[in-house]
Amino acid sequence: MGQLVEEFDAYRSKMNEVILGKQNLVLNRLFNLDTNTYAEGALSVKTKELLGLVASMVLRCDDCIKYHLGKCHEQGVTTAELYEVFAVANIVGGTIVIPHTRRAAEYWEELINP
Repeated sequence: MGQLVEEFDAYRSKMNEVILGKQNLVLNRLFNLDTNTYAEGALSVKTKELLGLVASMVLRCDDCIKYHLGKCHEQGVTTAELYEVFAVANIVGGTIVIPHTRRAAEYWEELINP
């Protein structure tokens, strides 16, 4: 993987370990709820990750965008599918989402061209 991907994954893993290690009941349950939300169900994992990506882009959360891009890559999302998701996010969120689309495109390129 590229440097952006490696740095993000390492930091996320390290800090999740710190947070979950504090054994705060509410935070641990929140993390569990988040994990279970993206599990296979009536909607596929791939569909849920694409939905999470759109929401993250509209909310302009770069960390969340990177996380969902990684999961989309794991689920076999194609670049064509991804750019349709980018289009939906930009229509829903407006032009304020364009800078996040640029960073998402950069991160995706590192995922597919390590």
